[in-house]
Amino acid sequence: MADTLMKFADAVKKYDPVFGLEVHVELSTNTKLFCPAHIEFGGEPNSQLTPVSLGLPGSLPVVNKTAIDYAVKLGLALHCDIAEWSQFARKNYFYPDMPRNYQISQYDKPLNGNGYLDVELDDGEIFRVPIERAHVEDDAGKNTHVGGADGRIEGADHSLCDYNRAGVPLIEIVTKPVEGAGARAAEIAGAYVRTIRDIVRALNISHARMEQGNMRADVNISLRKTQQDPLGTRSETKNVNSFKGIEKTLVYEIRRQAAILDKGGEILQETRHWDESTQTTAGGRVKSDANDYRYFPDPDLVMVHVTKSHIEELAAHMPEMPRERRARLKAEWKFSDLEMRDAVNAGALDLIEETVKAGTDAAGARKWWMGELSRIANEQGVSLEELSITPHNVADVQNMVTTGKLNDKLAKQTVAGVLAGEGTPAEVVAKHGYQVVSDDGALESAVVEALDKNPDVAEKLRSGNMKPMGAIIGAVMRATHGQADAKAVSKIVIQKVRQG
Repeated sequence: MADTLMKFADAVKKYDPVFGLEVHVELSTNTKLFCPAHIEFGGEPNSQLTPVSLGLPGSLPVVNKTAIDYAVKLGLALHCDIAEWSQFARKNYFYPDMPRNYQISQYDKPLNGNGYLDVELDDGEIFRVPIERAHVEDDAGKNTHVGGADGRIEGADHSLCDYNRAGVPLIEIVTKPVEGAGARAAEIAGAYVRTIRDIVRALNISHARMEQGNMRADVNISLRKTQQDPLGTRSETKNVNSFKGIEKTLVYEIRRQAAILDKGGEILQETRHWDESTQTTAGGRVKSDANDYRYFPDPDLVMVHVTKSHIEELAAHMPEMPRERRARLKAEWKFSDLEMRDAVNAGALDLIEETVKAGTDAAGARKWWMGELSRIANEQGVSLEELSITPHNVADVQNMVTTGKLNDKLAKQTVAGVLAGEGTPAEVVAKHGYQVVSDDGALESAVVEALDKNPDVAEKLRSGNMKPMGAIIGAVMRATHGQADAKAVSKIVIQKVRQG
């Protein structure tokens, strides 16, 4: 039965939304959090295992120091208080893909606590999101349901467990209740998670590919009449793995809960799941409170001690953060606010920067990644970084245009050849004989022929009306198979019409 929904505009007028996010970031260490099992996305199922990651009796965990260092770096980036002493606990609950029947996480003594993140919205407004904690834990495995629609458990006749992901190190970043967002709650949530993605990539601690499960978020939302009222009962939508999905989940839940409250109903504290195919959430299980998990310190692990000197050493080598980097690049490249925002939203910023480093100008790099290459990526349904062309290739093509070796048409054909696997730009140009015709004699002949074949256009040009110039340039381009230098053609046309 479909949920009854209130219009979003009406819902945020009648109720004050308060949301919270639990963002799970999978760390890009070589091995798992408590054992030396190798980590590789897409590996053969159940091939990346040790007795520890399988939870076999007698196996003992040992903490991955690199994972702790990564977590400290993220805590510093999130302005958290870093605890010198933190502790792992057992969080007890059953899932078929959790071989120990408990998760090793951090509870009352997390590594990072009491932080914040300033999020920049599209109109330039800065919104501060308060952070409760950013603690370390290990991941569960993965269930694959066979026989159901779209891999869901409904209608499946059996399920398979892949434990490769079990034991992979995670950082869970938990916000405090985010108040005062109003109608912009979904926008702020999406911007917050995008900022987290940018930070962990800048720190080089996670690939942060949501489509691969490197990052996912649990979305909590509750409604109350006014900001002075106590917090309402919340729902928690689990494992949303896209930025748009996070935003749509919030909008849907606000509309759903508002409709229930408006009729005098009560919100059930429960976990829910976002269904991308129907653009709806669906109820799962009644949400557990912390005491239901029976947390207690893991007896197999000693407390983690991170000294002040080690924290200071890590802080001294922190890279430039995304917001500061964007401000610097925007000034260096002379981009407008809109141009920079579009580049960031398209996932093109790193690609543009690498293209500039490869030896071309920022305007040219932006033109390719935000223009022709974005169009091709959209057509193929892939991200820009998945295209089979490198920033160095793009720089080479743009430099050929700048030096006059290629015109725009030939440059696009060269890019198409690179994407088709024909080699580097230089190899594609050589293979197809792409070369701008700039020989004055050849161009002059083609211009004269074009003017003779278009006497009405020629007469307008001689009278000083330059609007039909494109018709002559187009004719010359056709005659030279698109290899004429348009600027040289224009110059010759003007000379000819002035000569009468």
